[in-house]
Amino acid sequence: MADALTLFTSIGLSEQKAKETLKNEALSSALKDAIVQAQRVHGPSGVDKAMGTLLYSMASRLRDTKRLAFLSDHIAQRKICTELQLAAALDFVKSHPQDPMNQKEFEDACGVGVVITPEQIEDAVESVIKKHKEQLLKERYRFNMGLLMGEARTALKWADGKIIKNEVDMQVLHLLGPKTEADLEKKPKVTPHTPENEVKLKKEEVALNGKMNNEGKSLMEQLRGEALKFHKPGENYKTEGYVVTPNTMNLLKKHLEITGGQIRTRFPPEPNGILHIGHAKAINFNFGYAKVQVSISPLLRRRKNTSLPSGRWWSGSAFCLFLSFRGHAYVCHQKGEELKGHNVPPSPWRDRPVEESLILFERMKKGLYAEGEATLRMKMVMEDGKMDPVAYRIKYTPHHRTGDEWCIYPTYDYTHCLCDSIENITHSLCTKEFQARRSSYFWLCNALDVYCPVQWEYGRLNLTYTVVSKRKIIKLVETGIVRDWDDPRLFTLTALRRRGFPAEAINNFCARVGVTVAQVTMEPHLLEACVRDVLNETAPRAMAVLEPLKVTITNLPENSDVRVPDFPANEAKGSHVVPFTRTIFIEQSDFREVMEKGYKRLTPEQPVGLRHAGYVIFVQRVIKDSQGKVVALEVTCCSSTETAEKPKAFIHWVSQPLKCEVRLYERLFLHRNPEDPSEVPGGFLSDINPNSLQVISSAFVDSSVKGAKVFDKFQFERVGYFSLDPDSTADKLVFNRTVTLKEDPGKI
Repeated sequence: MADALTLFTSIGLSEQKAKETLKNEALSSALKDAIVQAQRVHGPSGVDKAMGTLLYSMASRLRDTKRLAFLSDHIAQRKICTELQLAAALDFVKSHPQDPMNQKEFEDACGVGVVITPEQIEDAVESVIKKHKEQLLKERYRFNMGLLMGEARTALKWADGKIIKNEVDMQVLHLLGPKTEADLEKKPKVTPHTPENEVKLKKEEVALNGKMNNEGKSLMEQLRGEALKFHKPGENYKTEGYVVTPNTMNLLKKHLEITGGQIRTRFPPEPNGILHIGHAKAINFNFGYAKVQVSISPLLRRRKNTSLPSGRWWSGSAFCLFLSFRGHAYVCHQKGEELKGHNVPPSPWRDRPVEESLILFERMKKGLYAEGEATLRMKMVMEDGKMDPVAYRIKYTPHHRTGDEWCIYPTYDYTHCLCDSIENITHSLCTKEFQARRSSYFWLCNALDVYCPVQWEYGRLNLTYTVVSKRKIIKLVETGIVRDWDDPRLFTLTALRRRGFPAEAINNFCARVGVTVAQVTMEPHLLEACVRDVLNETAPRAMAVLEPLKVTITNLPENSDVRVPDFPANEAKGSHVVPFTRTIFIEQSDFREVMEKGYKRLTPEQPVGLRHAGYVIFVQRVIKDSQGKVVALEVTCCSSTETAEKPKAFIHWVSQPLKCEVRLYERLFLHRNPEDPSEVPGGFLSDINPNSLQVISSAFVDSSVKGAKVFDKFQFERVGYFSLDPDSTADKLVFNRTVTLKEDPGKI
């Protein structure tokens, strides 16, 4: 270790940096080889700090170690002299893993032998400054000098960046002269022309329309564009971190023969719980990317090969035997309590003979161990204090397909990459938390010498005021806080369906969120806005009264029928008929006995119009119960064309209605982040909103909805959007409020 430390410090590494490097076995080995190769050219003392910096950078970034000597030699011969050239060299070897490598193409791609003269730099900078001269003179030293640097670097790709910067500084100084006091003043902030609340609403509009990150593009447009620069089928080796083995190119060739160069994505959600809103993004992303690349749908592919899941189970077990036979897996008897905490010692069973591991694995398969007594672990190169990942564990639970035939179950770490490999997936798209597992993904495929897909990670979608963890939802169900996984207050997909959220609205929401690498946390009202957009165009209108007040029209000439448009903004889309009789029902809130300022609906002094009926009503008598509560009204009516003054408001009503139950939903939790201990110290179960569900058992709805089917959606005029619940019977309809007609400002 002392010799290695001396070797590393001899090329310019600090002692601390050298010691850190020695902790990484793979890096320190590669760096030693690189230095030795360079010393063969220059001798033990001929590697200076500049060369040493390039050697260290190359050793730490190179994935295909068979190119180490080749690149070290080019650095030692000073053919690669800059970080820019090194980056180009690393890109070239990554995209050309096969031998022999074309030396001329490599050197052309890396700028070997290209000499940039001071005159060329001077001319390039002069040209860039001339282009921006007018703006430079106007803004002086507040101008973005990085723009000048960038354009000059583009013109002279292999020029030294420091020399370009010095030339830019000198020519700008010559043009503008020294900085003045005005140049040193801070740039004044632009005062917004809108009031503070309008600025806030503008931000909400930007977030709602999805223009913050994706400029209003649909998900399909984002996936077609430059937002995602994925590898092409068969070019997996060009991906950062992809491990190339001697058989990689042959396996990729066979993969292309099977797929025909087609994009294949995963069927995204793992079957380990009920799907939720986060899975909706995963489904959109995987299916969407395959769709825009004119590739086969993963779900359709599954249907075409229905034997695949069971075949996967058997091949998974055969793979595991092969892994053990190669010495890459072992049966471990360390129990859970022994593995808690950090700096866990290596398993004492890690280095047992291959034959013994095979025998013990057979014992696991036959059920000769208790649950937790033995696991099959993959023998990877792990960081200090980390255990090898588990491939199989024992669980005495019947399988939905194989029953009690097996008592060993594979883990995600084991099945993820192998399922992808079996299905010839090109792009394994998963959320960011799986990034740490990318190395094990590559390792296992290569250890078994099978086709290795590429795992790509993106940011998961989270919502405030909810939980989506299956364990937490189970707690909510078990404690009776919610009825089941499809309780409309949850954000599982079954719950959203029951509440009445259209699939189109969920897809639109995912498109507005966009595809990002960073984790995204959105407010529920943004999803609700997408729901309103869809339902406004698709949900036919009906009239319903949640808190009925009986009204008798004493002078109505005769009973009649009223034709109501399903979509008032486009009457060509159809209509329905409702009865109009002497007895109607209105909302209690649409009448006030005492006139108040700003109130525009019915009072003893103020008439009101009836929507669609063509009548205006006037209060003649207010009927109260023994407690003084208003229970009925007697009114007179006249045609709306006969009144001298148009009424200030038109209200909805029902006549000969159907009695129904209406369920009104609010947020399940009181705080934005119910799982955050700093926000909710008592835990998420202590944060339940007591008013998250209100049941109205005796609401009235017009008879036009009588033939509605479960999940049919309506807009109850002036009330909100509603969906028919599965609890409905022939005798009593049950409606869930999907969303209100407008966003509650208090929720934003």
